[in-house]
Amino acid sequence: MTPNHNSQSVQNHSKHIFLIDDDESMRTVLKGMLEFLGFQVHVYASAVEFLKVSMQAAPAVIITDMQMPDMSGVELQAELLKRGRKIPIIFISGESTLPQTISAMKQGAIDFLLKPFERDQLLAAVVRGLEQDVAYMRSYVDQTTLAEGLKGLSPREREVFELLAIGFNNSQIQAKLNISLPTAKQYKSEVMRKLNLSSLAHLIALKNGRQ
Repeated sequence: MTPNHNSQSVQNHSKHIFLIDDDESMRTVLKGMLEFLGFQVHVYASAVEFLKVSMQAAPAVIITDMQMPDMSGVELQAELLKRGRKIPIIFISGESTLPQTISAMKQGAIDFLLKPFERDQLLAAVVRGLEQDVAYMRSYVDQTTLAEGLKGLSPREREVFELLAIGFNNSQIQAKLNISLPTAKQYKSEVMRKLNLSSLAHLIALKNGRQ
């Protein structure tokens, strides 16, 4: 079945790609291909140029050449990690350099594509990268919300939260804190309400930094 590019374009419209390559012809080809699929494409001739701009757009993926003057793709990846931005990266290169490839993948690269590559290979990598960035943003928002919510707990409620996060039930909380069972249940209810949590599984996942 032929893909419906019109519907796909609408779906991809709010998804951003930062395309970094010192080869103008490659930038032109990839930009046209990705815009045809509906992505918002931001083009840069070097990693240094890219680092000068604000990266507010999200979800997003970086597609960058591995070998570039001034700053390589791997060096860009390291700099972004240093700045605390875990934006997914897809590396492309005209030659396979094993040490750099290993380094990039260890630092969390989505994929390494050797030129020439198929459009479907690139699209699959982009989709994986965007999914990862969406998950990262959700996790960041949840963790930020949790941190703010914890500030609103009383010291005793914070104790109950920590016990719930490691799997304690009401009876175990009662025994650990030397309080009555109804009081333990009330503290648990207040913790769940104040943090706007629907289940203990959600609480444990947030505490452990998972979705």
